[in-house]
Amino acid sequence: MPRTSDARAKALDTAEDLFRRQGFAATGLAQIIEESGSPKGSFYFHFKGGKDQLAAEIVERFAARGVTAISAVAAATPGNAEAFVRMLCAGFAQEMRASDYTLGCALQNIATEKAPGDPRHTALVHNGLEAWVEGVSTHFAACGVAAPRPLAEAFIAALEGARTLSRTSRSDAVYSAIADSFAAALRSSGPDG
Repeated sequence: MPRTSDARAKALDTAEDLFRRQGFAATGLAQIIEESGSPKGSFYFHFKGGKDQLAAEIVERFAARGVTAISAVAAATPGNAEAFVRMLCAGFAQEMRASDYTLGCALQNIATEKAPGDPRHTALVHNGLEAWVEGVSTHFAACGVAAPRPLAEAFIAALEGARTLSRTSRSDAVYSAIADSFAAALRSSGPDG
């Protein structure tokens, strides 16, 4: 049994994995408790709000990790929007291969089941996606891309849709297509591409 101090983290990790693989509605609290090894009492102590609390916390931390990843790739590709796009696409493709094409996006899966009827989760997902778009747009602007915001929105939308295509085709080829398409768009959108 995990110590009480790590039961919360294990429950969050397990719930995130399950929400990404099978969705919010298909994941029960009993499954999360069992698979995380969290003592039931500890689980309910940490998550008095049940699955809704878990979903909210998962959206926030998943979104924050996305911002961190975007910032790291931007730092590794200064002034080069094309390399930035290719590196992000390669990272997504690698994650899909490593998961045997089972991982969806936590934000997308929760939004599909909770938005727009659940204002709290809708706002959290919106804020997370907005932070990703802003991170991409900021790097595009720093690279001299014209109209960086619409291109960043299209890029995030393409990456989100690509997860569905990748999962259903059991292939990561869609990420190469996205990288090539956006690289071409970037070359025509600014002096530095």
